[in-house]
Parts: sequence; structure tokens; C-alpha cells
Amino acid sequence: MDQFNALKEYIKEKEKLVVAFSGGVDSTFLLKAAHDVLGDNVIAVTAKSCSFPERELHEAEAFCEKENIRHVIVESEELAIEGFFKNPPDRCYICKKELFTKIRQIAKQYEIPYVAEASNMDDNGDYRPGLRAVAELEVLSPLREVGMDKQTIRELSRELGLPTWRKQSFACLASRFVYGEEITEEKLHMVDLAEQYLLDEGFHQVRVRIHGSDKGNIARIEIGTEEFAHMLKDGRAEKTNARLKEIGFSYVTLDLGGYRTGSMNDSILKNK
Repeated sequence: MDQFNALKEYIKEKEKLVVAFSGGVDSTFLLKAAHDVLGDNVIAVTAKSCSFPERELHEAEAFCEKENIRHVIVESEELAIEGFFKNPPDRCYICKKELFTKIRQIAKQYEIPYVAEASNMDDNGDYRPGLRAVAELEVLSPLREVGMDKQTIRELSRELGLPTWRKQSFACLASRFVYGEEITEEKLHMVDLAEQYLLDEGFHQVRVRIHGSDKGNIARIEIGTEEFAHMLKDGRAEKTNARLKEIGFSYVTLDLGGYRTGSMNDSILKNK
């Protein structure tokens, strides 16, 4: 609660705030806290793109409508950004630089001096080139400022009655690609359909990593190791294999290491 009080004081000092809002665990908590403190002096901005699933956009819209929060949706088509589709190691920086530039323009239109995003302390331990864009554009990171980690955010979200308190972690669909492999709208759609299928089958935390080759695309499924048994029940593995091949994958695999955030960063971190 000391951290929560510190967060509210930090927000109160800003008086007006634009929050980059994805509808995920962290940004929902930050937006709720900001709206409780500042009321109508808060605006949520959500980016709509082919790397952002429709379900996430609809959930973001529903939350803002329920909480009576002003909500702006901005078009942010990453594939049109120079260099993005080639998927370099700093892809996230390229994307975030463009996105936060657009959000700052919206803030300027509403005469709001501050833009905030919802990274937390756990993000400091991974490869996060997007945070460089955050620093360069002077975007605020209130949750990191007060030292909040993911578990604390979930616990406080539960106390606030937020529906996202146990929501699975999410990252943009572009993070499913091996660095250097070209990102296309077709492949993003394949990943989106595959992950939605797994969610509909009752899996909680999922990633479908895509590995391309001249012999076809491989889907590498990451789910929690505790959910392996669920995959093996009732012919679900066979049905999953058939559905993902129907979507367009040539081969379907289950990663025995289970779900882990940022697994595509492993090769980069090993080389540092």
C-alpha cells in the first residue's frame, strides 16, 4: 500500500495525464489509478494495428466505456514504418518511437503535458529496446518510478476489483518472430488465429512463436508446463495440430521449456 500511495501522489502531481493503454494488466492498473486520482483530466490512448489482436482492442474499449474514461484510438501501422518489417533486434524501439511520437501529438492537442506508459520493475531485467524510446521522448513510467513489480500490480488490481488481475501477459504479435525474419500481415494473422484457438481451448498463458524456412513455417507453441496435461487430453494435441495446419503452418511443435516471456530474446542476451 505504501507503493500504491506513492503512485497516487506521483500521479496527483502531474494534474493532467495521457496514458498509453493496451488493456493489459499493467496499463489497466495504471489507467484506473490515474482516473481515480485525476478524473476527467486523464485520457487513454490505444494503438490499433495488425500486430494488436481485435480481442485486446475490444477489451480496452469496454474498460474505458465502463469506467467512463475518455478514450482515443490511434492508427499505428507498424509495417509501414521504415525498417520495422525487417525485424531487426531494435524492432521494439522503432515501433515505440513512432507510437509515442503519435501519442505525444495527441497529448499536445488536448494541452496535456505528460504521457505515461506502464512498464514495471520486472521489465528492467529483460531485453527491452522500447524503453530507450520511452527515455528519449520523456514518457513517464510511474509504476517503475515507485518500484512496482508485476506481482504487486496483480495483487493491487485484485483489491481494486479489476478484471485484469489474473489476465495473461501479452506482448504485440511481432514479438513472436525470430529477429531478422520478415514480418508480414499474413503471418501476423496466422499467429493471432493460432493463439486465439489455444485460448478458446482453455489454455491460460500462450505464445505461438513462428519460425520460417524455405520448407514451411513452424509454429512453436509455448504454454505453462502445468498445462501440458491439458494439451494431451481428449485428443487436443491432434486437434491443435490440425487447426494450426489449417491456418497455414507446415509444422506444429510444443516447446518443452514451457511459456517464458521474451524467449525470442535468448539469443541476443547470450551474445551480450
